Amino acid sequence: MITPRVAAHAHGLAGAGLPAYVYDLAALDEHARAVRAALPDGVELYYAAKANPAPEILRTLAPHVTGYEVSSGGELAHVRAAVPDRPLALGGPGKTAEELRLALQLGTERLHVESERELRLLAELAERPVDVLLRVNLPVAAGELGGAALAMGGRPSPFGLDPGGVRDCLPLLRASRLRLRGIHAHLASGLGPEAQLAVAGRVTDWARGLDPALTEVNVGGGMAVDYARPHARFDWRAYGTGLGGLLARHPGLTLRVEPGRALTAYCGWYVTEVLDLKHSHGEAFAVLRGGTHHLRTPAAKGHDQPFAVLPVDDWEHPWARPVVRDEPVTLCGQLCTPKDVLARRVRAGELRVGDRVAFAMAGAYAWNISHHAFLMHPPPAFHFLDRVRGGAPGRTATPRPPVRSRTTG
Repeated sequence: MITPRVAAHAHGLAGAGLPAYVYDLAALDEHARAVRAALPDGVELYYAAKANPAPEILRTLAPHVTGYEVSSGGELAHVRAAVPDRPLALGGPGKTAEELRLALQLGTERLHVESERELRLLAELAERPVDVLLRVNLPVAAGELGGAALAMGGRPSPFGLDPGGVRDCLPLLRASRLRLRGIHAHLASGLGPEAQLAVAGRVTDWARGLDPALTEVNVGGGMAVDYARPHARFDWRAYGTGLGGLLARHPGLTLRVEPGRALTAYCGWYVTEVLDLKHSHGEAFAVLRGGTHHLRTPAAKGHDQPFAVLPVDDWEHPWARPVVRDEPVTLCGQLCTPKDVLARRVRAGELRVGDRVAFAMAGAYAWNISHHAFLMHPPPAFHFLDRVRGGAPGRTATPRPPVRSRTTG
């Protein structure tokens, strides 16, 4: 579950340098390469930068992705600076005039229009032809999004246009500088390949029925990531084969997918240490340095974050070292709230004060969605293990103030 180079790097971190995020860019490079290889010609791969916008992550993905999907003016400017001259698609509801102006100024390749108001505003601002996709919220039958961890469409939602609303926008497009290239739909997150393909087929058939001349359909992201089974991965080969069949049904069409979590979740670990162990009313608790203000994912999704214990044998105190063995233990952080829980009543074998704990699958929707300022604990450090193996080590990051390190391994 933890790569050897991450484990070695985590063991080498001083206690004062914890907590720390450690990213294995070589593992990310390998995974992204395999994903791209599984997708057929005619399928473009965009990375949803909201999952993890770290410049090191964006640049590692650059050789394997067609472009990047961004969802705000801030993300747009950030990604454009980190990976200049790469295609960008701006999505997200409630775009402001300032964000649309920035998108036009930076030459954003695609804009995903979410409403008639947004379309009219963009038409007013555009001084040259602009390529757009209309986001549609197609209704789906009960159970069609079964297993979805999060539904953004297929039901009443603030995202996108109803099918009738898309049709109402067509005359407005013909009377403007905007060019309709296709349809965008992101209906749910957490779907396996079979459900993803069913949704993709539904969206594509609808788009071609709307206008056979449309050349692009963006079927979104949301590929399933199972935190309860960290070794399981989305079946990209099966998905790619299915998309190939869909392209065969619709010659001349370009399909676009925009995964985020499914690309980067597996490359990151949140490494911390056990500060205290105690029993309360018969249950064991491990208090860790840091907590959900650094890694909000388990609290947000209501799961136990998978982890590995990295034993540390040093003990410099005269009293007995606190330990729990072979009993369920709840791993929590330093926040003054009972919701600061990273894993609840899990068996960790032997766990001692001073041992390191490396939480896996922390490469997406982790630090960047967390409530950093609560209680004003210091931020974590960030370490990026370069794709290049060997060579001299880079700077070591420290948690006060937060800096980014690049370390060759």
